[in-house]
Amino acid sequence: MGIVPRRSYDHYCAVSRALDIVGDRWNLLVVRELLSGSRRYSDLFADLPGISTDVLAARLKDLERDGVLTRRKTGPRTGTAVYELTPEGESLRPVLDSLSIWGTSHLGERRATDAVRANWFALPLGRAVRELVPDGAVSVRIGETVFHYLITAAGITHHDGPAAAPTLELDLDLAGATDIATGTRTLTEVMRDHAA
Repeated sequence: MGIVPRRSYDHYCAVSRALDIVGDRWNLLVVRELLSGSRRYSDLFADLPGISTDVLAARLKDLERDGVLTRRKTGPRTGTAVYELTPEGESLRPVLDSLSIWGTSHLGERRATDAVRANWFALPLGRAVRELVPDGAVSVRIGETVFHYLITAAGITHHDGPAAAPTLELDLDLAGATDIATGTRTLTEVMRDHAA
């Protein structure tokens, strides 16, 4: 079986070239999953409901070939590997943040068929957290999911697990996280209501 050539728009345009790399269905969602840290194949498959194993394997291979992510062997078994973003892949964070902002107005009510994962709220919650804490580390728990933000003058990033020395710790439920993400309530309002 030979190498499948990459599809291209064949436009001499920066947007077209970017879409040649990340425009295939699922590619940016794979990047979204890796923004907070490395993931095993099984983690990615579990957190991307609706993707087939063949498509996930193909997308990971394409993104690795294009320098967006790397695959690293880990653990005692040589077959165990984790995927993580390269600096090139990490540079897509502001793109995903902009898509998150743009997509918020199209989110609407959650449909019965919509999957949801707490970590999918990391980008919109990050904007709310940054307004409250302009510099520092913030740990967030939504149900069983824990991640943290590092906020500096250079920007904001989110990572798996709690912060080592958080400036603030937030404990949210899925409804509160949804309200913040959709702009229904502010982070301050949700915190106040949760404390009451």
